[in-house]
Amino acid sequence: MADEANAELTRLTAWVHGHVQGVGFRWWTRSRALELGLAGSATNLRGGKVEVVAEGPGRACEKLLEILRSGDTPGTVEHVAEQWSQPRGLTDFVER
Repeated sequence: MADEANAELTRLTAWVHGHVQGVGFRWWTRSRALELGLAGSATNLRGGKVEVVAEGPGRACEKLLEILRSGDTPGTVEHVAEQWSQPRGLTDFVER
């Protein structure tokens, strides 16, 4: 049973492009991720992007990605690039 639960855990890395810095985007993303039970981070990058890393159940990560692309975010999201990988055991969600 534990193996089945671990098998569905995943890591999403999403790079959010657009006007997403200085508009509360990282705080908003952290709030949505915590509501979904995810761990990870939201980090401002050079060039105005935000990198979102989220670990947890695959369905919750997919929902966060859907929310990031929804158009119902602070600022203006133009594009979200995604990468999926194995989780690394993150336990909290932080803004950087």
